Amino acid sequence: MAVMFTPSQADVRRFFCGVYAKGSQGQPMEPLELLAWEWIVRHPEYHAELADLPAALASMQKVDPTRDNPFLHLSMHLSISEQCSIDQPAGIRQAVELLAARRGSLHQAHHEVMDCLGRMIWESQQLGRPPDGAAYVAEVQRRATAG
Repeated sequence: MAVMFTPSQADVRRFFCGVYAKGSQGQPMEPLELLAWEWIVRHPEYHAELADLPAALASMQKVDPTRDNPFLHLSMHLSISEQCSIDQPAGIRQAVELLAARRGSLHQAHHEVMDCLGRMIWESQQLGRPPDGAAYVAEVQRRATAG
């Protein structure tokens, strides 16, 4: 039986702030931390928030509709990277690679895939059904092949 890890919002914030601290100090990291660090480096606009764990924890209940939530954004980058590494849902790796080639940037492709991933999760919640991985992959493929 597979064990699912479901981190709390505070756990996610502690993880990314911890990775930021380790990366900034050149400390050794676990493989997942290294992957997270790669995405953190590409988002300098989040560094101030990642550098202040107490403020990150204190602001958990605040929603600022004018900007992205850095912890959600980085979590989605990490999720997409993990999905591609194991090709789950089936076909996601190729779809993301095609989109990245088309856009000339893996980072830009990830941002587009985030839209698709967010839509899949939202629809799953609204309909009370499991996430539709095939529809998610198909949407990424459409973006990768659209004229």
